[in-house]
Amino acid sequence: MSQPRVFWWQKYGTLAQMAQASVALLGFIAVLLQINEIRSNNRAASARQAFLGYTDLAFKNPKFAAPDYDAIRNGGRDQQTQYESFVSYLLYACEEAFTAFADKREWQASCDYDLKVHLPFLCDKHKAEPAYLATYGDDTQQWVKASMKTAGIIPPDCTPGKT
Repeated sequence: MSQPRVFWWQKYGTLAQMAQASVALLGFIAVLLQINEIRSNNRAASARQAFLGYTDLAFKNPKFAAPDYDAIRNGGRDQQTQYESFVSYLLYACEEAFTAFADKREWQASCDYDLKVHLPFLCDKHKAEPAYLATYGDDTQQWVKASMKTAGIIPPDCTPGKT
């Protein structure tokens, strides 16, 4: 008796088995894409929440949102610590926004706008404690330094200069 002819695809199973494997592979790819989308959405929601927290803090503390830095610098230790925490919150919120919304220029513009009034403090802080900016990501460090340079705020006096 002769052997029945075997087609190349029969070595891998029947057509039904191959179709089932293909559907399973497509399902697995769909799950991976869905996990990636969920991760992206969570990152965006976290960044929005951090920035809303900063905005709420700015609303409750207008003396820090639009600071008289000389008055804060000459104020008590508590006020200086509160202001430092306020600026840290701004930097953290912006860092989160930059990570989650790398392609959205409006977040960058918003953070640039809010950062401008805090540059003299950041310059003084960087001059006194160079390790302070190192507590933030590389992108945030570069952003702060570039903002200082653009505003003409450079050590040792850390006062706005001409751009």
